[in-house]
Amino acid sequence: MLQNIIIKKYKGISHIMLLWINNRSEKFMKKLLTLTALGTVMIASNVYAAGFHLREQSAAAQGNAFAGATAGAENASYSYFNVAGLTRQKGTQLNLGATYIAPKAQASEVYGSNKDGKTERGSDINNIVHASWAPNMNISHQINEKAFIGLGLNVPFGMITKYDRDWAGSDHGITSKVKAISATPMFAYKATDKLSLGAGLQMQYVKARLTNTAQNRMIGTAMEGDAYDLGYALGALYEFTPQTRVGLAYRSEVKHKLSGDISGPTTMTFLNQDINARLTTPAMLSLGVYHEVNDKLALMAEYQRVFWSSFAKLTIVGEETQNPQTKNNVLSSVNESWRDTNFYAIGASYQLDNQWKWRLGLAYDQSAVRLQHRTPRIPDSDRVWYSTGLNYQYSDRLSFDVAYTYIYAHDAHLDTNLTGNTGSHATATYSNSVQLFGLSLNYKF
Repeated sequence: MLQNIIIKKYKGISHIMLLWINNRSEKFMKKLLTLTALGTVMIASNVYAAGFHLREQSAAAQGNAFAGATAGAENASYSYFNVAGLTRQKGTQLNLGATYIAPKAQASEVYGSNKDGKTERGSDINNIVHASWAPNMNISHQINEKAFIGLGLNVPFGMITKYDRDWAGSDHGITSKVKAISATPMFAYKATDKLSLGAGLQMQYVKARLTNTAQNRMIGTAMEGDAYDLGYALGALYEFTPQTRVGLAYRSEVKHKLSGDISGPTTMTFLNQDINARLTTPAMLSLGVYHEVNDKLALMAEYQRVFWSSFAKLTIVGEETQNPQTKNNVLSSVNESWRDTNFYAIGASYQLDNQWKWRLGLAYDQSAVRLQHRTPRIPDSDRVWYSTGLNYQYSDRLSFDVAYTYIYAHDAHLDTNLTGNTGSHATATYSNSVQLFGLSLNYKF
């Protein structure tokens, strides 16, 4: 389908966009999003973005540590950060990108209660997460001098953490997987010579799998479910001069009701049934500034507020059999109590010559999790980003972006006694860092 859109660049694009917006069937969207994300494997985001948000949606913006991403609008990939930026993408443009994520995460000083309830030293864990690719794609088309449409395919949220079955904190989490894939049809309109406005429909599919033990690590359970739901994106871009612009963008939360099943020992009926759970991906408000000092140097800055407080509890509810311990259908309820977070970034770009542009960026990303609510599933902590990148203009139509980021995360301490959640006691100290390698191709038709 995408090849036909590219080849027939002036025919059928508006019609395709309308079909995507009007056809909301869950069956259609699951099939579409699965195909577009084929081969994508998400890894734990606790080492490179607050909570399980994946900011890595543009290799160009990554080179500046996403500073000015809401105002930059340098190619179609920036439309993820601000839909209104489509008005700067003339003609028909395609962006294909991917980020190779190479994390290093380990838990040391691990202590936990054994099956007899006594505290003992556990083994250090060195491979909680593994390297993987995260892809993205954006296409834009100019209808006329004022109206623009686009389509983005992204993986905005995701995580995987994996522990050994017999580790000290297994009651609180062994494997945790969350994948969210979004297709976003977009429309932008140049209201005046200076002001552009945009809107998009987030069509988001999410799938989750959680495993852990219970009753002081005596039994094992696995829960799995998925859902498809809708959200929206809004944006505004104001150009004070051709050299200076500011962007404001908002992506709504998406409230998911996951349906699936739980499995456990066959003798425990309440651990083998259909379940549902609610998971809300957070809203995000972003403000970015971009300024060209001269023909070679540009400076940019970014602020983003992520409303993680919407993730207060993770409750698993059974459809049929009651939990004998709670005398109701609530099989599990974990107090998350996440807080809203701030992201700050500054960056600069320097035009080395007619073909090469060099990017730099520095960012600070605040953790959504505090000590008293940290769990092994997402042992989140504050982190600092150091980024650089290059843009190569091969021709008037074709260009490439590459980026490298090193993220240092502060040590994260875990004490499950502080969370108020049931399960055996465990403590640990997490040391995390990650390297990101971004690349993308930009083509103008």
